[in-house]
Amino acid sequence: MGAPDFWDHPEKAQQLMRETTALKDTCETYRKLESRYEDMQVLWDLGMEEKDESLYPEVESSLNQLKQELEHLQLTLLLAGEYDANNAILTLHAGAGGTEAQDWAQMLLRMYVRWAEKGGYKVETMDFLAGDEAGVKSATILVSGHNAYGYLKSEKGVHRLVRISPFDSSGRRHTSFVALDVMPEIDDTVEVDLNMADVRVDTYRASGAGGQHINKTDSAVRMTHIPTGTVAQCQSERSQIQNREQCLHMLRAKLFVLERQKQEQELNELAGDYQAIEWGSQIRSYVFHPYNMVKDHRTNAETGNVQAVMDGDLELFIQAYLRRGMQGD
Repeated sequence: MGAPDFWDHPEKAQQLMRETTALKDTCETYRKLESRYEDMQVLWDLGMEEKDESLYPEVESSLNQLKQELEHLQLTLLLAGEYDANNAILTLHAGAGGTEAQDWAQMLLRMYVRWAEKGGYKVETMDFLAGDEAGVKSATILVSGHNAYGYLKSEKGVHRLVRISPFDSSGRRHTSFVALDVMPEIDDTVEVDLNMADVRVDTYRASGAGGQHINKTDSAVRMTHIPTGTVAQCQSERSQIQNREQCLHMLRAKLFVLERQKQEQELNELAGDYQAIEWGSQIRSYVFHPYNMVKDHRTNAETGNVQAVMDGDLELFIQAYLRRGMQGD
């Protein structure tokens, strides 16, 4: 970083600075944990010498806290993917089922916003299409912060809900589905094969909340990459120019993921171990009736505390997914 030409490429320089800061923070966290462990060891030895049993609960509580923080640090170290440190773009699509599925999409959107807020991440709404009567038909949010994509990549897939529907006067049990896509936000330093001559840009009037201006002008933007049929849209900003910029970011991220999937498929075919990857594969079930359970079908991680999960407590599932990936390596 002391090289004379370091700032000749500002975006690459800033990325390197962020990575360096993250590494320094990880090292500092480890040193603090090590120091606290040594302090507890001294306290324990003192209690043993003095036969002071009153110190035992304090040491036990401190050790449990230290264990939790160490597990979190270990989880952070599992995020070694090329784009794990990036921001994450989440897009939810309600499945068939009308209001019931759209309400489920709204519940999941809240769950991820709560998870992000608890972790100190910034959340921005990039696109939002409200349901016909309640809930959400589709929504896209940007979760900004270190390792956002690394954690949230485990959430991609179809989420299934089983409950007594509040919209069914007969009180019958319903099953609803929501598809979640997760992409890393990529900056201009990442090369993406995108020719704007292949992109059709449409503008339209934004829907939903946002004041008079956002609803009276064609500020919303939809971009379609004609060769692949990939579509991105954004209506979160008041300005069409801002929405164009956000929409282009989303389109680049989608094309980047599409190309990566194509490359992985080709490698699997060459290795003779190709299995069709269904984007719509069901990854997790949330059962509210006749019993309470959330179960991940990839890792078998499960909990009966449904309310905590819906309030954003996803660490059990994220950790299980990341640890499974480490064991697979």
